[in-house]
Amino acid sequence: MLIVAALGGNALLRRGEPLTAENQRANVRRAATALAALISEGHSLVITHGNGPQVGLLALETAGPDGAGLPLDVLGAETEGMIGYMIEQELAGILKERRFATLLTLVKVSADDPAFRKPTKFIGPVYTAETARKLADQRGWKVAPDGEMWRRVVASPAPRTIMEADVISLLVRQGVVVICTGGGGIPVVEGSDGSLLGIEAVIDKDAASALLAEQLGADMLLLLTDVDAVYADFGAPNARPLAKIDPGSVDEKQFPAGSMRPKIAAASRFSAGTGHRAAIGRLEDAAAIMAGIKGTTFFSDRAD
Repeated sequence: MLIVAALGGNALLRRGEPLTAENQRANVRRAATALAALISEGHSLVITHGNGPQVGLLALETAGPDGAGLPLDVLGAETEGMIGYMIEQELAGILKERRFATLLTLVKVSADDPAFRKPTKFIGPVYTAETARKLADQRGWKVAPDGEMWRRVVASPAPRTIMEADVISLLVRQGVVVICTGGGGIPVVEGSDGSLLGIEAVIDKDAASALLAEQLGADMLLLLTDVDAVYADFGAPNARPLAKIDPGSVDEKQFPAGSMRPKIAAASRFSAGTGHRAAIGRLEDAAAIMAGIKGTTFFSDRAD
């Protein structure tokens, strides 16, 4: 079975942890252990991952006195390489007989996507309201409240095409475990001459992972996070986990707008569009989610 497994930000940094190399390494090691179990069961695996904290911190560190720094597409490429390296190194230490490849992945978006007019994607560390507004003035950022704190927000256009999908498919057919589409991939638009131009944006990792799974003809999309399942009436006293969701009838807008809503939208899109399973659950439960014991499974009438 070919699985596209998307690692949430918690795979690299648990909530509240400082963004240090040691913390990231420890969390990647935990993720690699869970993923290695799926590979050992005989599944083919393509791994994607988030990069929000990392790309935001790099943007802050590389900005000069005038606020100018490296563009987000370049920072996305840097974090794809860094995080992919860590994942590949940890997996290779567990599964010494397997082959791995980390691939920088371009993702085409539309230059007139309405997301560019209303940035909503959080990146980087959290700030107090005062600090966030000061940084916005200094660096020309857009900022918005994220719970009780504030963070930088950037445009998050919808992914249209995973440019390296054919290369990824070729590697998978050769038995290679591929790590790709990190942070949603490197956002590019097509120029008038057909060239691909990097653009200041961050693509949602779950949406890009669902698109990648579609293009690869994957048998399952696995969205791994730090929550054990999708909950109905989340945050209310009667909140309850949902074992199964019909992707044809679910309304993702009924769920919290944070990290869970895009996961539900991505899982629904993949399952409804392909007839294959998608699932959301906790990283440590990956094998149990595959078995249908834990997490939330999305299925349609055509589901396998």
